Amino acid sequence: MTRPSRLSFSRRALAGSTGLLLGAGLLAACGGGESANVIRFFTFNEASFATAAQACTDQSGGDYEIVVELLPNQADQQREQLVRRLAAEDSTVDLMALDVIWTAEFAAAGWILPWEGEAAAAASEGVLGGPLESATFDDTLYAGPFTSNTQLLWYRKSLVPEPPSTWDEMIDMAEEIGDGGTIQVQGNRYEGYTVWINALIASAGGQVITDDPLNPAADLDNEATTAALEVVSRLANSSAADPGLSTSNEGTGKDAFNAGTSAFMVNYPFVYKDASINGAEGVFDDIGYAVYPGIDGPSAPPLGGINIGVGSYTPDKELAFEAATCLIGDDNQLNSAIAGGLPPTRAALYDELKDATGVDLDGDMEISGAQEEDTPVYPFADELRESIDNAAPRPVTPRYNDVSLALQRSLHPPSDVDPETGAQAANDLVQAALEGKALL
Repeated sequence: MTRPSRLSFSRRALAGSTGLLLGAGLLAACGGGESANVIRFFTFNEASFATAAQACTDQSGGDYEIVVELLPNQADQQREQLVRRLAAEDSTVDLMALDVIWTAEFAAAGWILPWEGEAAAAASEGVLGGPLESATFDDTLYAGPFTSNTQLLWYRKSLVPEPPSTWDEMIDMAEEIGDGGTIQVQGNRYEGYTVWINALIASAGGQVITDDPLNPAADLDNEATTAALEVVSRLANSSAADPGLSTSNEGTGKDAFNAGTSAFMVNYPFVYKDASINGAEGVFDDIGYAVYPGIDGPSAPPLGGINIGVGSYTPDKELAFEAATCLIGDDNQLNSAIAGGLPPTRAALYDELKDATGVDLDGDMEISGAQEEDTPVYPFADELRESIDNAAPRPVTPRYNDVSLALQRSLHPPSDVDPETGAQAANDLVQAALEGKALL
C-alpha cells in the first residue's frame, strides 16, 4: 500500500478536519440516523488527532467511522469528564486519549480493556521502553502507545561550549557564568514540579513508591531521595536560580530563555520551534541541546505522552480495537510529530524525523508556524529517542493524583526543602495518600 505524504498538512487544513469530524458527531448526537459502525474518540483539541481519525475512517473502507468528541484542553478536566462517563458505564466512550499517568487508575477501575493477541503485538512492536511501560499496569498492556514526550537540556552555545551531564556540573557552570547564567526549571506547585522531583529521584536510583501496583507503599525515606532533594535545595538557593523559581513553569522558563537571560533550561521540544518564532535576536541560532542531566550517572528524563484506551463499555470491542490500532499507526504518529509537535513512541520513526523540515517532502505546502524552509524540525531526534527510551514514568498507582499532590505539598517551595527532613516528610504524606488518609 502506498503511504500517504506525511508532511502535507497545514494547521489550517488540520483544523478543518477537526470541524468536519465534530460536525458529524453533532449530527449523530441530535438523532440524525447514526450508523452502527460509529466509533467515538474522546480527545482534547489536537488537530493531528482529528487528521488521524479521518485517515483511519477512509482506510477502513466503510467498516467504521471515527467521530471525534472534544474534551477540555486542561488534563484534569479531561480526566474528570472521562471518569464521570465511565463510572456511569457510558457505552458511547469507545476510544479515549489517555494521559500516560492515567493508565493504572483507569485499568484498576475496570474502565479500559486490556490489549491482547494481535492488537497487543501491533501496539507493542518497536515501541520505546518508557512509552510501553506507561501503557502497562499489573504486567498487562491496557493502552496503545500513540505519542510521547520528554524534556531535553537546552543551553546557549556561546556561554556553554560543552553541555553538562549532571545537575551539579550545570549549577557550577551557571554560577561561574554569573549574569545570564540562570537555569530554568519547573518549580511552581503543580504537576510540573512532581515531574522534576520524580526525574531526580529516579536518576539517583530511587522511586516514589514500591513496584507492587496493587499494594504500593511510599519509598522515599532513603539516600536516593535525599540526593535528589540536595539538587533542589542547592539550585533554589544558588545564584543560578531564577528569582521566580517557586512559580515557574514550562511557559515562563521558555519565555526567559527566549529573552536571552538564561544559559540553561530543561523543557519539552516545543521550545525549539517557539524560539525560532519568538526568540530575541540571536537566541535561536545560539541554541544547543543535549540529553537531560542526571544526579551522578545516567539521567532519567521525564516522560509524557498520550496512549489510546478502549472503553470497557463499548458495544463493539472488536471494531474499537481495529480503529485504535489504526490510530497508533506509523503514519499517524509521524503526522502528530510534525504537525502537532508530539514525538512518536516507536524507535524507528526517529530516523525519519531527522529528515523532516518545515515544508512537506514535495515542497508544496508549508507547515504553519514552522521554521524557515528546509530547516529541520527535529534536529535533536537522536537525543529525543534516547531520552524517551531512558525516561522515568511517574508512579504507577490508581491514586496517582493524590501521590502527586502529596509530593507538591511536602516539598514546596524549593528554597525551603531540607534534604534530610524532606525525604521523611514526603514519605509520610505519600504513604497517607496511598492509604486514602490525606485530604489533598
